[in-house]
Amino acid sequence: VLNASGYVTARRAATVSSKFTGKVTEVLIEEGMRVEENQVVARLDDSNVRASYNLAAAQLDSARHSQTETEVLLEEARVNLQRTQSLVERELASDQELDRIRALSNSLAAQLRRKEADLVVAQRSVDIYQAQLDDLIIRAPFAGVIISKNAQPGEMISPVSAGGGFTRTGIGTIVDMSSFEIEIDVNE
Repeated sequence: VLNASGYVTARRAATVSSKFTGKVTEVLIEEGMRVEENQVVARLDDSNVRASYNLAAAQLDSARHSQTETEVLLEEARVNLQRTQSLVERELASDQELDRIRALSNSLAAQLRRKEADLVVAQRSVDIYQAQLDDLIIRAPFAGVIISKNAQPGEMISPVSAGGGFTRTGIGTIVDMSSFEIEIDVNE
């Protein structure tokens, strides 16, 4: 028979933090509270990122309208090109006029390709800011129980220690209650 004293500890515990340094606007946890995986535990101030997102969304909308305008102009240029080719074949228009309209049509086709690329860039910019907005919502990485609440609304939080003592490194600590193990020190 071996008598020993030890500790019951969780194998899986995590201090939940953010990817970015920011001001905490809302903390939705309390000590002893049970949380589910991906449950929102806190939110950071999103005013600056939201402004950038709104700008990117407006640029995307503008790029869409610009592309549509160019598509309409290109269609008109192609119709004029066909019409002018018909007139040149009947010798009612000059080759110079045909060359001018062909160049305009080719130029608009190139502009359309550029505007399609601009549209892709604008969409990716919106996606980046949307991901940043999503990152300002802090979620539980796994189901468990909150054993400590480390931050309050109004405080700054950072994923790394800032060294000054005024910036928290986490919102709270979650422990997976299904991952307990017993640690016992046994003499030789």
